[in-house]
Amino acid sequence: MRGRRVILAGVLATAVGLVVAWPAAAQREQGWAVRESLTNPDVPLYNTAKQKLLDGGQVFTYTIASLDTEFYCEVAPHYDFIFFEMQHSTMSWADVEAMIAACPGVGVPMVRLPDVLEGSIQKATDIGVLGVIGPTINTVEQATALADFARFPPYGRRSAGRNQAARIWGGNGVNYRQTINDNMLVVAQIETPIAVENAYYIARVSGIDVLWASNGDLGNFTGLSPTSPEWHAMFDKVKDAALRAGKFVGSTSAGYASTGPNGRPDAADWRFFYGGPSFDGYQPRRR
Repeated sequence: MRGRRVILAGVLATAVGLVVAWPAAAQREQGWAVRESLTNPDVPLYNTAKQKLLDGGQVFTYTIASLDTEFYCEVAPHYDFIFFEMQHSTMSWADVEAMIAACPGVGVPMVRLPDVLEGSIQKATDIGVLGVIGPTINTVEQATALADFARFPPYGRRSAGRNQAARIWGGNGVNYRQTINDNMLVVAQIETPIAVENAYYIARVSGIDVLWASNGDLGNFTGLSPTSPEWHAMFDKVKDAALRAGKFVGSTSAGYASTGPNGRPDAADWRFFYGGPSFDGYQPRRR
């Protein structure tokens, strides 16, 4: 369906080497390729987080890593999206399914997958998430699997079956099967030096919407300090890759949303974040 390209793994010295910024004059609006991929670009999305990105905004999240339907329904309306943690938690798919079903159509549920296998992506989409985050995406092949299995043909290879997703996001004149491809937000998490080296090729994969640079694991896999020039060179490279490919870029540090002491001078370019504030001033209760 889509072309495959094998990318040779880079070494750390290459990954954090000199970054040549994509010339500003050559840039188009961030996310232009995502907008151009929409089947109906003039129809507002029910994935309000994706719509906010397309409108030029930054999006923040609240993380849920254990079953609590009441709490999910309480916090979901106040954040751009809810981050269901399936990579580093013991939640089951049934747990996430129950929370999404408890308050259908409320908020934007997204899930960080445990892997990018077809079965995992199929379960996530069938229970009604509006976005999938692929962890530790190192290669074009992994990115292609993530994008393909998240969307129905002709733009992907998602299988059709009976599920609660259509009941939650369909109805009231909305055809779920015909609208979900546009509303699905597909995020490739960049967490290793190899991924940084391959970032542009990952970003170019059709169906990938966001490159998400991982502050924690980029430090974990490189041993670099967040204050080092080599560290910032990696983030520059991920950002430039996303912008060149017409996709959105984000960071797991919500501090990168501003130019403060823990932020970046190019904060306006960073759009998708882990944590951060609610959009209406809501403060979650302690659990």
